[in-house]
Amino acid sequence: MIIGTAGHIDHGKTTLVKALTGVDADRLPEEKARGITLDLGYAYAPQADGSVLGFIDVPGHEKLIHNMLAGATGIDFVLLVIAADDGPMPQTREHLELLGLLGLDHGAVALTKCDAVDAARVIEARDEIGALLAGTRLQDSPVFPLSATRGEGIAELRSHLDAVAAAHQARRADGRFRLAIDRCFTLTGIGTVITGTAFSGRVGAGDTVIIAPAGRDGLKARVKSLHVQDRPAGHGQAGDRCALALTGDFEKKDIERGMWVVDPAAARPLTRFQAELRVPVTQPALKHWTTVHVHLGAADITGRVALLEGDQIAPGATALAEILLDRETITVRGDRFVLRDASAQRTVAGGRVLDRFPPSRHKRNPARLALLDALRDDDPATSLRLLAEQSAAGVDLGRFAANWNLADDAVAALWQAAELRVVRAGEEQIGFSAAGWQALGDKLLASLATEHQRAPDMVGVERERLRRLTLPTLTRAAFDTLVAELLAAGRLAASRAWLHLPEYQASLAAGDRDLFGVLRPLLDAQPFAPPRVRDVARDSGTAEDVVRQLFRRVARAGELYPVAHDHYFSADAVAQLANLVAELNAEHGAARGADLRDRIGGGRKVAIHILEFFDRIGYTRRVRDEHVLRGIGSTHAWINN
Repeated sequence: MIIGTAGHIDHGKTTLVKALTGVDADRLPEEKARGITLDLGYAYAPQADGSVLGFIDVPGHEKLIHNMLAGATGIDFVLLVIAADDGPMPQTREHLELLGLLGLDHGAVALTKCDAVDAARVIEARDEIGALLAGTRLQDSPVFPLSATRGEGIAELRSHLDAVAAAHQARRADGRFRLAIDRCFTLTGIGTVITGTAFSGRVGAGDTVIIAPAGRDGLKARVKSLHVQDRPAGHGQAGDRCALALTGDFEKKDIERGMWVVDPAAARPLTRFQAELRVPVTQPALKHWTTVHVHLGAADITGRVALLEGDQIAPGATALAEILLDRETITVRGDRFVLRDASAQRTVAGGRVLDRFPPSRHKRNPARLALLDALRDDDPATSLRLLAEQSAAGVDLGRFAANWNLADDAVAALWQAAELRVVRAGEEQIGFSAAGWQALGDKLLASLATEHQRAPDMVGVERERLRRLTLPTLTRAAFDTLVAELLAAGRLAASRAWLHLPEYQASLAAGDRDLFGVLRPLLDAQPFAPPRVRDVARDSGTAEDVVRQLFRRVARAGELYPVAHDHYFSADAVAQLANLVAELNAEHGAARGADLRDRIGGGRKVAIHILEFFDRIGYTRRVRDEHVLRGIGSTHAWINN
């Protein structure tokens, strides 16, 4: 369990920590010289059961709130320190407010310096504390009168902390590893060491991690060794104070407070996220586009608040907003943060991250706000079901898992529980609700029926065009899977590259059929390098425009393909070429212009036109100078139809 102090300057926080642990948490020479805490201090106390209590001692000065917040975001239990002679002071109240905004609701109050006042003042101070805590998250916290310098009351407080620690439920270690860096230093013989509180997941010696944000891809590092709660350990996990000895291509100067050490899959920096905000009742209304300091993890980042509901948030109210940052950070759904004003003098709001992948448009429409409201629920299935209902093109499940920081072993069960139809495309997974998947199939068939009525002389619709007619934002992988299912169910038919309804058949006028019968031998003479329209017209004595219009109508019927401008290949030739491209992919992993030219003869330019044609209709996809078979829609559909 991690205990964090809080309270006004000179109320004895550091002295109390030393009395409880024997450790002076003031580590800086300036702190010792001036007798005040300037930065975070750390101390540890072994327990009878072998566990260790961790203490984070925070500065109490009003100008050091940024340091206080860097330590407070990772604690489990609040030790609010109030001096009996002063009673609650400005920073006492401010720290208490900050702790409430961070969602911390377990704590105790240490009423210090009781040796400096009489019994009546102690009673009066306790009454002041009761009034201070009323209505806050810590209102039921016990109060321990004591004197840290004399040791009076320390045993009782320590006994209470031991009991709380024994009953404390450790944070769940699921999700990917994330640790907020609050300190970085070097040790002789060890190298670079970072410390911080682990927010989620597990880490062990030998693991590869990323320090981010830092450059485009972060800093890759390996964990050489680690200490957990100030002891050597094989692994650390969520809720632990960890010191990681890291090795990699970086120096100490490359790492600073506010960065994160994360699992490589969680290294997704951002500059904006959407959240719920609450304005304390003691503060004025928060207005749209206010400049703020964002305290998240151990970082202090400037940015702005874009409200999504109205133009301001009233004191004591909660509303949805987007936070736009001036530099990158890392966060996931559920992370708590605090907003301070532009001068860093006043706390203006606190919040919880809801979505780290906010849309760029339609941020205030009812459906989007409903989804953000669903994201308030701590069960990810709630927002997943609504998102699947809203997303006709499916849910990017990888992004959803990243937003909730879900590890691989948790996502499959969630997809199944939400009854999603999951389509895989390489490493990506797209999820559809059952109703949404059915609606896509119905839309595809309806689009085909409309096209058949519009152009009865066309054999069908090319795959890519039909995808756009069905839903332009639908991924190719999802569309291909949908087509495969409809083909297997007999609700859809394919003729070479064309898709059509099973009962539909294109028709070609008798006059067109006769003229094409005269001209076709000119194409068949060189099937892989047929003459262009102007050459067919010249050799047959037919007007060029007549040939061009005829070939267009025949192509619509599926017997010719416009491989290039005014350059038509017969359907049989295209089927053979498709087979050759498949063979080249099987032999070399891809088809190249030179290889296809060697198979069919002729010039390389024609081979390139052929491969580009296959890219356009979706049979292949271009990867640099190669053309890779897409894999769905097998070759037999080209050859046998």
